[in-house]
Amino acid sequence: MVLAFALLATRVNEVDLPVLKALRGKNWVDPQRLHLYGEFVESNLGSAQEPDGSVTVRMIAEQFLFVPRCVLVPAGMPVRLRITSADVEHKFSVEGINYQAEATPGVVIETTLNFPKPGTYEVPCREFCGAGHYAMRSEVLAVPRDQFRNLRPDERVTCASR
Repeated sequence: MVLAFALLATRVNEVDLPVLKALRGKNWVDPQRLHLYGEFVESNLGSAQEPDGSVTVRMIAEQFLFVPRCVLVPAGMPVRLRITSADVEHKFSVEGINYQAEATPGVVIETTLNFPKPGTYEVPCREFCGAGHYAMRSEVLAVPRDQFRNLRPDERVTCASR
C-alpha cells in the first residue's frame, strides 16, 4: 500500500503536473510550490531589469500580505508586472493610477503599468480575503529613472535593498 502511494505521488509530480503546466502555458504555476522553485521563489521577487532594459516586477499575494511588501520601480517608463496568489483570490489595486487585477491561485497575471511621476503608490488588497484583510497593504516606490540603478541580470531590488 505504501509503495502504491509512493508510485502515485511520484507520477503526479513527475508526469501529471509538468503535462498540465505545458497544456496551460507559461502563465500557470502550482500555488503550493511557489516558494520552492521557478519564477516566484523568494530570491526572484521584486524588480528586475531584463536584458533589453525593460523592468519586470514579480510579486506573490498571500494571506495577509503582498511579497515583497514594497517594490522599487523607475517612474515614467513601462513596468511589466507578474503577480500570482498562493492561497485565495486577492485584488491588487494601485491607487493613483487606477489599476486593479485579480491575483488568482495558479494563474500568473501579467500586465504593463506606468507610474507617471516619482512618489509612493499605495497598494491595498480590494478583495476580502479573510480576517486580516484590512492590513493587507503594499506600496510601489517610483523613483526618477536616473535614480533607478542598472541591475545585473541576476539582481533583484525592493525598497529594503535600496
